[in-house]
Amino acid sequence: MTSLLVLGGTQFLGRAVAEDALQRGYEVTVLHRGLNEPPAGATALQGDRTTSDGLRALDDRAWEMVVDTWSGNPSAVERSADLLRDRADRYAYVSSRSVYTWPAAAGADEGAPVVQVPDDVELDYAESKRAAELAVESAFGVRSLLLRAGLLIGPRENTGRLPWWLGRIARGGDVPVPGPRDLDMQYIDARDLAAWMLDAMSRGANGAFNAVGPPGCATMGELLDACVRVTGASATLRWVEPEAILSAGVQPWTELPAWMPPGPDHDAVHRGDVSRAQRHGLSMRPLYTTVADTWAWMCSSEGALALKDQASGLSAATEEVLLKAL
Repeated sequence: MTSLLVLGGTQFLGRAVAEDALQRGYEVTVLHRGLNEPPAGATALQGDRTTSDGLRALDDRAWEMVVDTWSGNPSAVERSADLLRDRADRYAYVSSRSVYTWPAAAGADEGAPVVQVPDDVELDYAESKRAAELAVESAFGVRSLLLRAGLLIGPRENTGRLPWWLGRIARGGDVPVPGPRDLDMQYIDARDLAAWMLDAMSRGANGAFNAVGPPGCATMGELLDACVRVTGASATLRWVEPEAILSAGVQPWTELPAWMPPGPDHDAVHRGDVSRAQRHGLSMRPLYTTVADTWAWMCSSEGALALKDQASGLSAATEEVLLKAL
């Protein structure tokens, strides 16, 4: 029986990995802080990776595979990779396409320039992710797998992107949405990334992969139309030109989740080359299925509790400004 350790494993992508592995019959262990319920069937160990002794629960144990979704200070990844280098066969780290020198050009693949990690200064998000990649590569070499994720959506999403759009559209009325309607996007369902990650590790894949769907796998129009359909809302999508949005001082990506206006930043986020991952079997479920499953989770007691403090997206006052601009 394949043994898997998930560092995390109780939220979003980490949980998707643990649940997929359990369905495959893997022996799954999750190390978490005890803030969320672990997946049923997994062995749960508690530890806080931000503390010096946070990995003590892993002592005298070994696994065939390790999956790490840490997004904070890279020292946590350095400690776990160093501890497990002789007690695990393979180590997969979920990184980010933010590690590329910004903005990465349209069509950039895994060979594109990456950020440099400075010494003796506080690291930003991209530098932290790159430093964690280097730590995993140092400890595991060709036994390491680096997943440079892009826009990640699906049930249990805790980043306030697709759930915000679904929640806003469900309220109905005129909804200002960022154009153009046919603006292309790249995304991936966390469950598809989880399945591909386990498959890739089983096959011995190594190195860096752009871990997101292919360019043009969706458009803003297709995404938001799906939100209208699954919620059954009486919402009217009012498409606003990018120039009007930016003139109003609206922040792409944060105030309008998942959206980047046409230009270099959009190319960097939504037009990366994923042919290497596709050659290694990456596939995706239909967009509508992802949106519908996310809405179903939001309507559950678990989803309602998880999203009760969600604060991303446009304010009502900013919506009024955009609607008036029309």
